[in-house]
Amino acid sequence: MAITKEEFTKELNKDLEYEYAAAIQYVQHAAVITGPEYDAIAKELVVHSNEEMMHANMISVAITDLGGIPTVDVDERHVSQVSKEMLEQDLAGEETAIKRYKERVAQARELGEFGQARVLEQILMDEEEHRRDLMSSLGR
Repeated sequence: MAITKEEFTKELNKDLEYEYAAAIQYVQHAAVITGPEYDAIAKELVVHSNEEMMHANMISVAITDLGGIPTVDVDERHVSQVSKEMLEQDLAGEETAIKRYKERVAQARELGEFGQARVLEQILMDEEEHRRDLMSSLGR
């Protein structure tokens, strides 16, 4: 079943909620993660947070270009007192983002929104890089 531009915009707004949540979660995790084995990833989590906010800006522009209004809602955030669990939470978020952006790229192409597909592909590549960083820190 073909997606409509309105449904696509609704899904982009959900992606935007996830981006806001990811940025907040990364900031909190970077601040509270402890242990010498996590020193390098703590700095990288700050980079990830900044990239998630950049994604939020990109998606907001896409939504307005499609005639929609970007949301200010934020999806659920996950916190923990255990450093490894924080990284697991971040990894789960990246897995969700990767799945969603693969869907969104295909939908943009289906709608003939090839410029939007390119923007979403860039975000997807960043999310895949985040996943690699997290997996490396988790020893996977």
